[in-house]
Amino acid sequence: MSGKSASLLLAVSMLSLTAGNSSSLLAVEKKQPVDWVDPMLGTVSSRWMLYPGPSMPFGMVKLSPDNTEKSGLDAGYEYTIESIAGFGCVHSWGMGSFLTMPTTGRLKVVPGSENEPDKGYRSRFSHDKETASPGYYGVTLEDYDIRAELTATTRVGFQRYTFPEADKARILFDFRIPEGHRIKVVKARINKVSDTEIEGYAQRSSRWNEYTLYFVARLDKPFKSFGGWAGEKIYRDIDEISGQDDIDIGAFVSYSTDEDEVIKIQTGISLVSVEQARLNLETEMSEFGWDFEAVRDDARNTWNELLGKIEVEGGTEEQKIKFYTNLYRSYCARTIWSDVNGKYMDMCEKTRQLKDPDSPVYGCDAFWNTFWNLNQLWALITPDIANKWVKSLLEINDRGGWLPKGPGGIEYSSIMVASHEISLIVSAYQKGIRDFDIEKAYEAIKHMQTEPGRSHECGGWVGNHQLKSYKEIGYVPAERGPVSNTLEYAYDDWCVAQMAGALGKDNDYEYFMKRAESYKNVFDPEVGYARPKHTDGSWVQGFDPLVKAVGKEDDFQTKDFVEGNSWQYTWFAPHDVRGLINLIGREEFNRRLTKGFEKARPNFVSHYVNHSNQPNMQAAYLFNFSSAPWLTQKWVREIMENYYGTGPVHGYPGDEDQGQMGAWYVMSAIGLFEMDGGAATEPTYEIGSPIFDKVTIHLDNRYYKGGKFVIEAKNNSKENVYIQSATLDGKTLNKPWFYHRQLADGGKLILQMGQEPNKKWGSAPGAAPPSMTK
Repeated sequence: MSGKSASLLLAVSMLSLTAGNSSSLLAVEKKQPVDWVDPMLGTVSSRWMLYPGPSMPFGMVKLSPDNTEKSGLDAGYEYTIESIAGFGCVHSWGMGSFLTMPTTGRLKVVPGSENEPDKGYRSRFSHDKETASPGYYGVTLEDYDIRAELTATTRVGFQRYTFPEADKARILFDFRIPEGHRIKVVKARINKVSDTEIEGYAQRSSRWNEYTLYFVARLDKPFKSFGGWAGEKIYRDIDEISGQDDIDIGAFVSYSTDEDEVIKIQTGISLVSVEQARLNLETEMSEFGWDFEAVRDDARNTWNELLGKIEVEGGTEEQKIKFYTNLYRSYCARTIWSDVNGKYMDMCEKTRQLKDPDSPVYGCDAFWNTFWNLNQLWALITPDIANKWVKSLLEINDRGGWLPKGPGGIEYSSIMVASHEISLIVSAYQKGIRDFDIEKAYEAIKHMQTEPGRSHECGGWVGNHQLKSYKEIGYVPAERGPVSNTLEYAYDDWCVAQMAGALGKDNDYEYFMKRAESYKNVFDPEVGYARPKHTDGSWVQGFDPLVKAVGKEDDFQTKDFVEGNSWQYTWFAPHDVRGLINLIGREEFNRRLTKGFEKARPNFVSHYVNHSNQPNMQAAYLFNFSSAPWLTQKWVREIMENYYGTGPVHGYPGDEDQGQMGAWYVMSAIGLFEMDGGAATEPTYEIGSPIFDKVTIHLDNRYYKGGKFVIEAKNNSKENVYIQSATLDGKTLNKPWFYHRQLADGGKLILQMGQEPNKKWGSAPGAAPPSMTK
């Protein structure tokens, strides 16, 4: 036995004697949910909004390393690039900030390239000296021998730099940097306030958004001098630097450092003003001072509390990493844009004041098909957050007259298609999440489905682009836009109808229910697929269900089918799967869908089933409606096993997309799904195939009085994916679904699992989940 092993044995023995048994040792080693989160997962070929650095849930500050050299969808952090250009505070959809970068030696004011880092200030690094966990990121910048560490509160970034001995040490602030979309710096200014503080702003413009980012940065140690650059000209010992017209602009503070000298920097940001940025900084740091570890612990504890709302038992280490990392991602990328006191900047560049600062205004891109992932997860484990999202949408509606479909930076971006924020609002109401103005909410969603879209007086586009044609002839003709919008508008119509019915608005209910059948208007029974149709009612010729949508690069308003094809969109009738089965025929429905899954193996990214994009994320659960729930169980397990991975390289073969892929995994891993997004008057959950032996969902008693809901999968394993029998609260369950109210009341779902499908369970004609077609 080695000396090391003997020492370990002695330590264990002493601990056992002290505790009286070995349970104390196990307690010390027991992991918390936060410990299974890997922020590096999926950081190869990922988008701007998937970042490895620290943030709070929906934090305004998403402080993270950047190392790509070009703007674009995959800008930000790329795991395979072995140098870092700096650390940015904002990684939100269509929005960025500036980089801070600690350096030593000769002053360089350009970042340099990925392949030639020595031509700029970027530094090489090794993944061996890189660490990431919720609330923390650390890396050693090898070219400077500087250890950089990051943590954050909601609106403040906190960095700790450990320098070597250096006569020329600096911290750079670079305002013209690669970002998720090409963002022009219209105008920027940075001021020296004192020898420990700088402040400033950058007015920025992109295809989707215009905003001004204000900041205040304070340091714990006085700097020797302040300088900056504008274009190719460098200025030293100044008090202010400014520039405009997308000029390369930045600033730097200078130090002389001793070996292992630590310099800390805290940066507060705001979209309202410098004063508001300072207020955010002072308010959120008041209880922490300069205690970096206290901020880090607070972030970790906040995340652990959120992640702990779902406890899992059983499963593999890999499955737990996937589960808690995807749960983490479901609350990362979207963004709080109101300040600590409730002030925010609206779409008309007017400063507004929220009545309740604790219910913030959020920004993100579209809610495109979030009813198959985020909506149902938020409402299930964080109904208060779902309520706040609804209030945020209504706040924007109050100020601009329209609900936003993609409120990036609280602007009307009109990214993607349809108005699926409607589903979020309706599903919240139907589940008893109603701490908002219900009548106002109904009028807002009705307005979206009755008033044709148009440009907004304060910029951007509001409403549905092709709603006029849809209302007039019952579908979106090929001459006007994508036929797939017919399917999406019909679903939103159904959602409005469901809320109208719940509120006793019978005329509206009948009107929108009739319109909800419009998906049938573009189904061609001769070919058995959704098909583009001319204004005169004739079918577009040259039809091929597998041809991909056609459009310009980065143009989401593509021809015929948005980011998909007819094969994928034909399945899009979330509110009426039973009606769709009647159109296709049950046997053909199951045959075609099964073939699509087989063709899509191994990772389910194909012209058939395509789990990597929103239009087809429901595919595996369709079998619950077609008397073949064992096929739902089979394919859900295969997707979770083969589409979702671990580590930087194999996390996602497609776009994680601001928590959407993550939330789908979480819901599927616990065995639940909502085909219609939970918007029915009586919301239901469909049952899949949970990967864990036991799942405990801790319910928010402000909304759901049941305390907890437990899902047990007995005899569960990688091979035993099929449900043999089920009980709900001790009573036999012979259908692959149950009501949301049964979950909200608390209780237990027990599933007996097996290696072979039980084709009798849940497959009777009357066992299918509810659909619009009775």
